[in-house]
Amino acid sequence: MKIVILQGSPNLRSSTAILVEEFARGAREAGHEVERIDVARSDVRPCTGCVACGYGARPCAQRDGMASVLEKLLAADMVVFATPVYYFGMTAQLKAVVDRFCSENVRITAKRLKAALLAVAWNGDAETFAPLEVHYDAICRYLDLRDCGRVIGRGCGTPSMTRASDHPHAAYELGRSL
Repeated sequence: MKIVILQGSPNLRSSTAILVEEFARGAREAGHEVERIDVARSDVRPCTGCVACGYGARPCAQRDGMASVLEKLLAADMVVFATPVYYFGMTAQLKAVVDRFCSENVRITAKRLKAALLAVAWNGDAETFAPLEVHYDAICRYLDLRDCGRVIGRGCGTPSMTRASDHPHAAYELGRSL
């Protein structure tokens, strides 16, 4: 299986990156091909709402890094959304990528991709992650993605906190279970 990880943290040595690395290690050990895309470095501009794409009828009018992201996504069997929680949701960089899916809605939906969510935040309460999980569930329903699991890293405010938690192992196990 080909897995694309959309890594949404602008910090490449973050708690999010730790979960991504462990998930990828587990998935590779299970025989899968894994590609990590650091979306903060992918030069993807926000959707302008111009509707030139016709929500999937034509390519996006913008010429930026999103074409490469979509090419890799459409060649994959699974997409993993990985993000720290900033103000109860995914990072702006990851959200910009997700918003730009609209130009390929039909093709993404037809793929029936598998999906997973890796998320971290300093806070340990469920309320911090609830809006992100609702958003992820809505994306899965809308694009007919098949949720394969999630790792919700409560109390992962720093990389050292994350390494000391059980969350990296949970990410590894999720990757291996695929």
